Amino acid sequence: MKQQRIVITGGPGTGKSTIIEQLLQMKFTCMPEISRSITKKAQESGIDQLFLKDPLLFSELLLQGRVEQYETAKTQAYEKVFFDRGIPDIQGYMDYAGTNYPDEFIDKSFKFRYSHVFMLPPWKGIYKTDNERYESFEQSLIIYQHLIEAYKKMNYDIITVPEGSISKRVNFILNSL
Repeated sequence: MKQQRIVITGGPGTGKSTIIEQLLQMKFTCMPEISRSITKKAQESGIDQLFLKDPLLFSELLLQGRVEQYETAKTQAYEKVFFDRGIPDIQGYMDYAGTNYPDEFIDKSFKFRYSHVFMLPPWKGIYKTDNERYESFEQSLIIYQHLIEAYKKMNYDIITVPEGSISKRVNFILNSL
């Protein structure tokens, strides 16, 4: 059995985590988004937005965590593993921030490959900010474009998930596999 490693990605506030939660309820194996835990930990030590203060440090922590998730997934005997964001997302965000980064980020994106990439476009009807999501809807549009470019640079075919109810979006993803 060849394991499918499936990325659910898109700009901030597009419904990725909600889809992952639904997949978990359906008993699929999912790797959660880790940027929120990094942000919360930094906030506990007095740094409001680590990505804004030190984007490279934040991204290095993300890279380490996402590689660990990927390695963990490889050891699991599951046919499908869903990831709330993938390694190339890090490049997309750093490109958005105008941050220079070492080749290690690109090298790891090529080394740790996913079988499918599902991209959720910005959707104003569901977008909201919170303590960890500081970006405006307009910024999410720009980030979305950077994410598309990051995955295209890594030679991925991107499958765009249409707007709709959670169940319709999840069914679209599952039927596309």
